[in-house]
Amino acid sequence: MEEKRALRGFEVDDAAREHIRSHGFEEYFFHRTGHSIGREVHGTGANMDNLETHDERRVIPWTCFSVEPGIYLPKFGVRSEVDVFIGDDGARVTGEIQREPVRIC
Repeated sequence: MEEKRALRGFEVDDAAREHIRSHGFEEYFFHRTGHSIGREVHGTGANMDNLETHDERRVIPWTCFSVEPGIYLPKFGVRSEVDVFIGDDGARVTGEIQREPVRIC
């Protein structure tokens, strides 16, 4: 059953952080999970953050944000990103689907 309640930025971060912690990578996840997306770059809405800040702002309809957890091991790191739009009827992932890893040196 889907729970209908306000969701805050820090709660999104906590969920991602708990998943990564449960797999033994907590010490390698040392930045926020995501940020608000505006017309140009970062927006003024809720950030998915309970590490750098404790973002109490609600995730509200007609906003967009990134979910981009990263695990940075001593020799390499892995980071994924999906962008999410919150509409009147729920959330949907936007943008292209990445099919292969991209190496950044």
